[in-house]
Parts: sequence; structure tokens; C-alpha cells
Amino acid sequence: MLFSGRAHPALAEEVAQLLGVELTPTRAVTYANSEIYVRFEESVRGCHAFVIQAHPAPVNEWLMEQLIMIDALKRASADRITVVTPFYPYARQDKKHLGREPISARLVADLYAAAGAHRLMSVDLHAAQVQGFFDGPVDHLWALPVLSDYVMEKYASEEIVVVSPDAGRVRLADLWTDRLGAPLAIIHKRRDPDVANTVAVHEVVGEVDNKVCLLVDDMIDTAGTICQAADALKARGAAKVIAATTHPILSGPAVDRLRDSAFEEVIVTNTLPIADDVDLDKLTVLSIAPLIARAIHEVFEDGSVTSLFGGQS
Repeated sequence: MLFSGRAHPALAEEVAQLLGVELTPTRAVTYANSEIYVRFEESVRGCHAFVIQAHPAPVNEWLMEQLIMIDALKRASADRITVVTPFYPYARQDKKHLGREPISARLVADLYAAAGAHRLMSVDLHAAQVQGFFDGPVDHLWALPVLSDYVMEKYASEEIVVVSPDAGRVRLADLWTDRLGAPLAIIHKRRDPDVANTVAVHEVVGEVDNKVCLLVDDMIDTAGTICQAADALKARGAAKVIAATTHPILSGPAVDRLRDSAFEEVIVTNTLPIADDVDLDKLTVLSIAPLIARAIHEVFEDGSVTSLFGGQS
């Protein structure tokens, strides 16, 4: 049985259609004091429940709604409960940088377990170690095949260089280079030693002159870093700059920055909903629903999720 929170119903409906099932009718209400109430309108006894919820802003509200749904399923005698969270909430808070800080990504995993979840499914975790925070199976799905197939088809006749926007994304960029058979470039950020209190100077390591530069990352939040990286590539002679990223958070000034940026095209998936008022001609949104639907099918049939990625997952 498939259940959807209210954060991104369009994605859940597409997954349900691909699986050939109906979303279970659910009554969800937010009361005047902001408390959430959930009740399922069909029996769930003995079922394998898949609870799909996206986590755009306000993240805490949608996380709490999903936890309440899981608790309701547990108390209604669902046999197994799989959490489907395409964008894992608090994924960037995966370790302590300073004393007296939380590890919020671990806390979220503990909350899922306490609510009654048996399994987690997510797409492109910000940090791989998050898989170890949940004491149960975690299906880490990769959006790379979805994004790269589109890039290979559209830019097949052009000379592509895969670019990592910083040192922390080099492993992701390596996967792209293997997939596309393209060379790698890295943007190194440093502070200008000759000017006090300056932002980073962007140095490009690799050959990008007259190339189509593909900037890859797992998410676009405020878009500051990736737009600065695009400017640096254009300044060093890139013919075109495109971006491919899984999670379109698009907070605050992100849309304006992308609209005014050097990007030819910004390619994302629909792990998060795009607001109706987003006006960005260069934005291409690819559906992650077929990947999630195939993974759900494999889990339900006790098949292999890893087989979806040729052993990569």
C-alpha cells in the first residue's frame, strides 16, 4: 500500500500510477495551533506500507507529518513500513564541526525508527554515512542515470567537461566522468592573500576553454556557490556552462541568481516540488518517479535495488 504526505502529492501520484496502484485515501488536517492529525480511511492491517513524503520548506512540518503517518500505520498493525524520503531532511547536519553541536541527520533516523519505520529509501544522500545512522535497511538511490541520460542525449555532439564545484563533490563528479566518458575539472576556492576580508577566488583546475562545462552537485539551495562557479568557468573560456543537480531546494534568492547567471541550462529532478511562481526558462525538471517506482517494486518483491544501478548502489 502506498501513502502520501501533503508536501509533494504530484510525485506520489506519479509513482502510484507507474506501480499500477492507488494511493491509500488519507485524511490529514493541520489544526489552528499547527498540530497535525492523520487518519487512513482503509484498513492497513498486514500490509507493506510505503510512506512517500518530500521535505521542502517548512521541513519540520513535513517531517512531523511523516512521523505521525508512520506511527498511525504501526498502531494500525501494518506489517512493514518503508519510509520514502527523496530528499532526506537535515542531511547536511551529518557530523559535528564544533563542540556542543548536534548530529541532526542521526536524530532524524532515530525518529523514523522510534515512530515504527523498518526501512528507509532516499535519493542522493548528501553524505554516504547517513546510511549507517538508521538501524535497518537503507536503499540509497542514485539520480545519476536519470540526469546523465538526458545530458548524453541533448549534448551528444558537444565536447563535455565534468566540473566539481568544490573539493567535496569530486567523488560525485568522478561518477559522472565514468558515465559520460568525459574529463574532469575542479574549482578550487581560496581567499585572496593580497586583499583583506575578501570572498574566495575561484581557480579552475583542468582544461575548460571552448568546452561545454557540466557543473554537478547534489543540491541547489541559495545557488550562490554554483553561480559563482559558473562565472569562473565562463571567465576561463567555457563555451557553455550547464548544471545538473538532484535536489532543487531553491531557497531565497536562488531563482533570481540562476536567472541572471552564466548557465545555459539548469537540470534538476522533482525530488522536491517546484513552486508554481518559479519563472526560470533555463530550468529543466526531470521526473525521479520511475526510479522510485522501480525501487519500491524491487523492495516489495524482495528483489535487488542494487541491480537498478549495475552494482553501483
